[in-house]
Amino acid sequence: MQPIKIATLAGHQEPIYALASAEDNRYFFTADGQGYVVRWDLANPELGSLIAKVPNSVYAICPLPATETLLVGQNFAGLHHIQYNEKNEIRSLHLTNSYIFDIKLLGNTALVALGDGALAIVDLEAWAVHKHIKASEKSARCIAIHVGRQEFAVGFSDHTIRIFDASSGLLKQCLEGHTNSVFALAYSPDGQFLVSGSRDAHLKIWQAGESYTLNQTIAAHLFAINRIAYSPCGTWFATGSMDKAVKIWDASTFRLVKVLDKARHAGHGNSVNTLCWTSYKNYLLSAGDDRMVGVWEIR
Repeated sequence: MQPIKIATLAGHQEPIYALASAEDNRYFFTADGQGYVVRWDLANPELGSLIAKVPNSVYAICPLPATETLLVGQNFAGLHHIQYNEKNEIRSLHLTNSYIFDIKLLGNTALVALGDGALAIVDLEAWAVHKHIKASEKSARCIAIHVGRQEFAVGFSDHTIRIFDASSGLLKQCLEGHTNSVFALAYSPDGQFLVSGSRDAHLKIWQAGESYTLNQTIAAHLFAINRIAYSPCGTWFATGSMDKAVKIWDASTFRLVKVLDKARHAGHGNSVNTLCWTSYKNYLLSAGDDRMVGVWEIR
């Protein structure tokens, strides 16, 4: 594997917490602790364009396909629906007085992970909360959707992962094994595995069947694992950590392939908070507390 650093993008004045690729994968979005949301062009990566500013920090953003719009989760408030080409807010929805840690799309609904331990299911057509699932007294931190099985997984700060039925919202299974908050979740592209990362610095590989079973545990990083991102081809996945490193893993064997750090690959100088692996030239994007976006071509 030959990772090549394409660019280091500056402009944010606060830590970056969210990254998302646009439907046209040449573009991507970032959001930071000041509430700034920026669009970048990977064909001209040095030129970022401010598309929105909300009053509080933003930990989660989610592009809506075929609409040229973006959902922005404003902490201690709710969702903003932004038309990013026009830099115009279409509407907003109050959801919570707590944090918004993740947003994922499931059909015509948005699943929103909240800091009070609840999951809000928002009907995007009606622009209203369709269902409110209070699953824990501790924060809901991350969401992963298994489309083929019509279910989704949510990681919580009570150290558990809960599997929910997508149609009914009913709890199907509670996975225990991590010893600290679960910050990162991702299903393998073939749907066979759920990979989880935690503040305990470990990866856990779960066999995703009718009943989930633990396949293996990996001591992956020195500190908290903040994000997991699969490559578009499904051959690898990357992890970003508070230990400042981005690590790339073989998706079939779960063995470590490459470490992108400051010493060896001009990586990040602080916590890596978020990742996005785009299909545009197989670029891997990383961002974090150093307020920089790293753009890597993975050959």
